[in-house]
Amino acid sequence: MFQTLKSAWGMPEIRKKFLYTLLMIIVFRLGSAITVPFLDLATVQTWIEGYATDGNFLEYLNVLTGGALSKATVFSLSITPYINSSIIIQLLTYALPPLERLQEEGEEGRKVLNKITAYLALALSLFMSIAYFLTLRNSAKAVSYTTGAEGWFAAIVIVACFTAGAMFVVWMGNRINDKGIGNGISMILFAGIVARFPQDIMTLINFARADLAKNFFMAILIAVGFVAMIGFVVFMNEAERRIPIQYAKRVVGRKQFGGQNTHIPIKVCMSGVMPIIFAMAFMSLPATISMFVEPKATLEAAQDAGTGAVIYYHFINFFKTTNWGYAVLYLILIIAFNYFYVSMQYNPVEIANNLRQNNGGIPGYRPGKPTSDYIQRVLSKITLVGAIFLGIIAIIPIALQWYDQTLASLSMGGTSLLIVVSVALETVRTLESQMMMRHHKGFLG
Repeated sequence: MFQTLKSAWGMPEIRKKFLYTLLMIIVFRLGSAITVPFLDLATVQTWIEGYATDGNFLEYLNVLTGGALSKATVFSLSITPYINSSIIIQLLTYALPPLERLQEEGEEGRKVLNKITAYLALALSLFMSIAYFLTLRNSAKAVSYTTGAEGWFAAIVIVACFTAGAMFVVWMGNRINDKGIGNGISMILFAGIVARFPQDIMTLINFARADLAKNFFMAILIAVGFVAMIGFVVFMNEAERRIPIQYAKRVVGRKQFGGQNTHIPIKVCMSGVMPIIFAMAFMSLPATISMFVEPKATLEAAQDAGTGAVIYYHFINFFKTTNWGYAVLYLILIIAFNYFYVSMQYNPVEIANNLRQNNGGIPGYRPGKPTSDYIQRVLSKITLVGAIFLGIIAIIPIALQWYDQTLASLSMGGTSLLIVVSVALETVRTLESQMMMRHHKGFLG
């Protein structure tokens, strides 16, 4: 990877793209440090530290935004509205025939889908901005003016700043796609998550300092474990199952076509981090609800309040990251969402029909249903392996806080690590393809 980066830097055209991407990331980080007017930063940070816990939606957003949410900055929402919009449009593409037809129209259809995604991202940005403002005003008590004309003006300014910041981040991502090294949205997400790594390192150092004799070797073991996880993520991202394909020979006139052997590569981790994001969004709902309707502090207090309070108390406590039931349900959801996502990406019947139309087939299996059944069996096995891999990556960091509660901030570490490594590998592949295009001699070379 480092050799690829070094070679890419040596090419003037790619070096300009590097510098442009770096400029966009610097602007992103500067915007992540500019606080929105009419907000008390100290109050916001204190409130976030108390409520962005137990894997709720606030903690999830704070991780993806690189801590910008806890600072109430212009880029507090970061790229999350666009990510949510992309997920929604991607799911609707398989459910609504008009969107499916747009996807099949090629480049022009994708442009229309991108516009729809952008408009939906704007609507989500406005909705999330209003929701965050109301939370800061009513729960955190962090808004300077809440009544009268000053209150309305403060509300409009705060909501406008959050919304404009989110859309500006989307604009920067598109500029990186056009003039940078590509993968603009992923690069913004990458920059936000990497910005939290120093904080995670300090958490580990403070954990070791708290009880040097007890925690020193444990801290080293955790650090080595995260390095091993990086290697594991890289290995699984590159792993694939190859289905052999053989094409029949055809004679057209005096020429012979076909007869070659090839394969269909099926990646073990083809769904990426999407199943974790889906599962995380689902698991964060109870903790998010508890922010507005807090359960009783103790079981005894809930019993005194009635049966409903007891049920609600047990329900909320079950979805805390310190509960083993949370980890089990989280793993099950990751596996289920992985199968769901893969089923949308791959259609064995369509693949089998395409092979038959091109006189291709899998050795030992007849064209048609036997071929599609074989592909389905392979997909099921590969999907299970990929789902278990994602589950391990997501749950191991959560298990750290079972050992010590001071490591709770590392509970999102596995997901962050998976996103960072995936984006890094995709960026390297993009650079390699760009270098290959510039090294190609062409017909006159």
